[in-house]
Amino acid sequence: MKGTVQLTERPDTTVQTGDHRGTRTGGLVQRLNALRAGVLGANDGIVSTAAVVVGVAGATTETGPILTAGLAASIGGAVSMALGEYVSVSSQRDSERHLIEVERRALDADPEGELRALARSYEERGISAATARRAAEELFARNALEAQMRERHNIDPDEVTSPWHAALASFLAFTVGALLPMLAILLPPPELRVPVAFGATLLGLALTGAVAAGIGGGSQLRAAARVTVGGALALAATYLIGSLLGTAGVV
Repeated sequence: MKGTVQLTERPDTTVQTGDHRGTRTGGLVQRLNALRAGVLGANDGIVSTAAVVVGVAGATTETGPILTAGLAASIGGAVSMALGEYVSVSSQRDSERHLIEVERRALDADPEGELRALARSYEERGISAATARRAAEELFARNALEAQMRERHNIDPDEVTSPWHAALASFLAFTVGALLPMLAILLPPPELRVPVAFGATLLGLALTGAVAAGIGGGSQLRAAARVTVGGALALAATYLIGSLLGTAGVV
């Protein structure tokens, strides 16, 4: 590599830097974000599928049309969520890979300049110049590219996001969420289908809203109330439309 940096070994010096904090917490943050995305995917599966089956149940009490509409909504919604997540995460992965390649070329071209830039970033956090230089040298000696990516972009070059994992997680989360309104509308007798589906759906929405808020550190009560009210409005609207269409003889 052109322009090799002369590094000074200081085995007795240990410096806690942002890079070390990223090593300990980066994976946890990613797992929490994935968990929160899964909960929100389940929430989408609940409300969108429930709105469809309740709307159809408002127009007819026959099981066939309700089952057909529910399956179409759940499968179509799950595939749509998976495709959207795949496209989104693929774009993110491409950006991450581009940044990694840019940093790799910069390290090859001017390692000393990159080392000084890393040291300056630690100085900007309030670390003394000498300590910041030692920290940068130690991290460069271990893995220069990882040190740069973590500090400048909060990216672990060895853990680039997988679009396939994200797509599968979204598909499964939506499908699991869709099961609740499907069972709630199909298992009870016809006269109880709509009220049972309403109750089960709103309970599921309250739970997923509270869990998502808990993961994000927000108010669980406020989040649960927000998604429950929104879900109730969606169900009421589709049921009303379905009832009107059934009464008019359209369905």
